[in-house]
Amino acid sequence: MPFSPRVFSGIQPSGDLHLGNYLGAIRRFVPLQQTHDCIYCVVDMHAITVWQEPEDLRRRTYEVAAAYIAAGLDPSRSIIFNQSQVLQHAELGWIFNCVARVGWMSRMTQFKDKAGKNTENVSLGLFAYPSLMAADILLYKATHVPVGEDQKQHLELTRDIAQKFNHDYRKRIRALGLDETFFPLTEPVIAGPATRVMSLRDGAKKMSKSDTSDMSIIYMTDDADTIAKKVRKATTDAEPLPSEVAGLAGRAEASNLVGIYAALSDSSKEQVLREFGGQGFGTFKPALAELAVAVLSPIAGEMRRLVGDPAELDRILRDGAERARALAATTMREVRDIVGFVG
Repeated sequence: MPFSPRVFSGIQPSGDLHLGNYLGAIRRFVPLQQTHDCIYCVVDMHAITVWQEPEDLRRRTYEVAAAYIAAGLDPSRSIIFNQSQVLQHAELGWIFNCVARVGWMSRMTQFKDKAGKNTENVSLGLFAYPSLMAADILLYKATHVPVGEDQKQHLELTRDIAQKFNHDYRKRIRALGLDETFFPLTEPVIAGPATRVMSLRDGAKKMSKSDTSDMSIIYMTDDADTIAKKVRKATTDAEPLPSEVAGLAGRAEASNLVGIYAALSDSSKEQVLREFGGQGFGTFKPALAELAVAVLSPIAGEMRRLVGDPAELDRILRDGAERARALAATTMREVRDIVGFVG
């Protein structure tokens, strides 16, 4: 029996949300709830793979949940919850630790990037968290995951784990009368002109909360004046914008700003260049600043309102967790039976 289309994705509450999180993930979540059953998680268990101050973790968990809702996710249509409220994530994550191979984990480029030369002293969680990510997705038998380019490798690992589990336990799965493709081979959803948003100060670097300059990042809670100022001061070159996308080659900052405009306006780079091609940044950056303020300021205001009402966010997260647990419990009953656990 084929799986019904189901989307899963999540964001770590490990830093203040910024434009890259919004355009690369949250903005893309919203239309999917019109066509799929959607589950959107605040992955707080992933966040603690590196040290988090407990109060900061709580605050940022609320902020991510608030961002989901302020951006247009409907808690009555999509399931919104924080990961740690559904213990089956950890349970399936352990089983997948026993399915995945150390060599698979060792090849994860994000682990290498985060650990650097200090691999002996980072947490075991940082090394093994791709197994937990696979569990997050497969616990709900999600068929699609909206991901950025930097997460494709993790989704490929999720597919490897699903395939190995299905293969290793194929006899037991058949004996129980379950679908032989017990865990689906989840497909990535990579779309849009700004799936990877770069720094406003250096078009070769990804926009990141770890950047030393606040001027390189637009935070989702920035006010209108701050957003406009950061866009106006974004690094550019002296050439006018080209009329075709090919003309952006070798112009990382220009390409980044055009991509941001396209994503915020629900258009394409081609459409943006048809409008602004031949014009300088003295014209383009004020237009981008106006657009960014128009799109982001209402979201920032709604985020602040929601964060100021933690009781409402608690209600939404508890309700989402209950709905998620009902799905997770079904999967885990079958998984325990497949693996051979008693009880």
